[in-house]
Amino acid sequence: MSPPTSLKLRRASATLKTHNQTPRKVRLVTELVKGKKVPAALAALKFLPKRAAEPVAKLIRSAAASAKERGENADELTVRSITVESAGMLKKYMPRAFGRAALIRRRKSRIKVLLAPKV
Repeated sequence: MSPPTSLKLRRASATLKTHNQTPRKVRLVTELVKGKKVPAALAALKFLPKRAAEPVAKLIRSAAASAKERGENADELTVRSITVESAGMLKKYMPRAFGRAALIRRRKSRIKVLLAPKV
């Protein structure tokens, strides 16, 4: 099978629909790997002491595996874009003094990764 010539055909993506961590904290991790090649991004995430590092690394490996399935070399791909957006929130209440209730918002994240060759 010949390799695809169009850049659009050579893109690989993966999405994590719900991650139980705030988007602000996940963006700290994703900003680290933007623009890096896949092996360098995975190596950086392996030693990062953040909770979001493991799901982001798993997502990058998933996108690289889908690119490899289509016959591309995953080691030559770079993390073209990685976006983190809100995936809703879980709202619950905590009892407070004098019979009041305080709202607790557990924010969730949606992460999208796009891998493409360096242009």
